Amino acid sequence: MTILGVNARANSLCTAHKPDHFDLERIVRPNILSLQPYHTVRDDFQVNVLLDANENSYGPMLGEPSELAARMDLHRYPSPDLMGTRHAITQLRGMPDDAFTFLGVGSDEVIDLLFRCFARPGHDKVLICPPTYPMYKVSAAVNDVGLVSVPLILDGASFAVDVPKVLEVLRTDPSIKMVFLCSPGNPTGSLLSRESVKAVLDCPDYHGLVVVDEAYIDFPLEEQAMGLRYVGEPVSAVDLVPSYANLVVSQTLSKSFGLAGVRLGVAFAQPPTIQIMNNTKAPYSISAPSAYFAAQALSAEGIAKMRACTRTIIENRRQLIEALGGVPNLGRVLGNNDANFVLVQVLRDGEPSSERASDIYQVMAQEHGLMVRNRSAELGCAGCLRISVGTPEENARAVALLTQLLGEA
Repeated sequence: MTILGVNARANSLCTAHKPDHFDLERIVRPNILSLQPYHTVRDDFQVNVLLDANENSYGPMLGEPSELAARMDLHRYPSPDLMGTRHAITQLRGMPDDAFTFLGVGSDEVIDLLFRCFARPGHDKVLICPPTYPMYKVSAAVNDVGLVSVPLILDGASFAVDVPKVLEVLRTDPSIKMVFLCSPGNPTGSLLSRESVKAVLDCPDYHGLVVVDEAYIDFPLEEQAMGLRYVGEPVSAVDLVPSYANLVVSQTLSKSFGLAGVRLGVAFAQPPTIQIMNNTKAPYSISAPSAYFAAQALSAEGIAKMRACTRTIIENRRQLIEALGGVPNLGRVLGNNDANFVLVQVLRDGEPSSERASDIYQVMAQEHGLMVRNRSAELGCAGCLRISVGTPEENARAVALLTQLLGEA
């Protein structure tokens, strides 16, 4: 392995480097593989007097200095350990070493960085399974990377991966360098099966990466812990990382941890892949305030609060789905409801109506100050609105407004 900076000791902690036909160096863009990463002396030393980075030693020039700001050392670039955040998320997800964990500015930086590292502009392609998170398509366009779509199975709104079709496409198109699987899906809310993920990982004719986007994973994990669903079944793909060299699992602190404003995304992969990403990313991209609040959230107390709140959201989701069942001219709630939102059909004359869904969406926002998401243009989501699970009061307001608007002629 010629990837610069790989931690050999951490890499030896991998239980396997499956599949045998995968070679990371074959898919890394040559310019990325050969680049000399930006290096700071703070990666090597821990000292008290810092005169290396041309910072302002007099502290931050704030109009109203605060104790909180002082704790963050805002006049200094963030420390390499990010206040213990990387180690804390590594421990939480059961990775064997911090070298298996990458931190970025939200999941969107993780996604974009994967494109920049592993897909050559104007040459390579990625495969997505719509309906899915739209940033994959945006990142492909920004990076001039081709897009291949294999829709999820739409019959019965199960939103499962069409494994035979995906494998067929991978066998016939060697230019595909990444497969993005969103689990639980957005906007589908459905957890993908472990069997479908492993089938793509093990495909002997595919030599690229499999990226499993788990932004909402704490919701099915908590349902499992509560004994409600998935008892005895694997929920997250993260435990496959030490075995599969071609797997990247992305997560975020935006959803279950309630830190959307902090913008902290996470990726788990074997150390060579993580090192390629760290070699490529900009230095100090994660701010000190982001690291500070993430560290608080990943403390024992923060994790306990997250789990308690996740249980509350799961119950609120159940009540919201039940209440939506009594709203006139609403159809089915689609998907398996494994996230913190629901996807529900708006009907006209008993059939899903994208036109009516769009009208309702506009009126709710412009005239009543309540925002949901119009997903009616997405494949398999005709007439659908996506409603985030809020507080009981917010959910009740949404249900009352839908009842009012959809009950009108």
